[in-house]
Amino acid sequence: MQSQVEELYSLLVPLHQGRLIVPRSCISEVIRYSPAEQARSGPDWFRGYVQWSDQRIPVVRMEDLCGLEPAEPGGRTRLAIFSCLSDVIEGGAFGLLTEGFPQLVRVNREVMEVHDENAWPDNGPIICQIRMINEYPLIPDLERLEELIAERMAEAA
Repeated sequence: MQSQVEELYSLLVPLHQGRLIVPRSCISEVIRYSPAEQARSGPDWFRGYVQWSDQRIPVVRMEDLCGLEPAEPGGRTRLAIFSCLSDVIEGGAFGLLTEGFPQLVRVNREVMEVHDENAWPDNGPIICQIRMINEYPLIPDLERLEELIAERMAEAA
């Protein structure tokens, strides 16, 4: 007999404009923001590298990738450390700038529906946007995001 999951614990990750929603297990830790070691060149979304857990990990700003208004890092800025789903990023982790701490939520079919007001590119880092009561979080394509980070890291090497 197949068992279906009725609820999923997720995290609402605050951005400057909007939020992401990700499974709770994707985020290893949320740490205080410290300026990243800048990459030599490249797109605005690739912020450079920080030291975490005795390794150097890449840092990204999702707003730049999604065409949203980014904020300059400030007192509320945190770094969410994501565990990679694939093995394309050496070290298996990357950091994502947030505007505060992620909020734990339980998600089920009754509280969410696809909100297709915005069209997201097929090869971009967003799968879709959902309506969840009074929130409209974005569902990121984490595997695509990892590919973009890995490509950027390879270009910089």
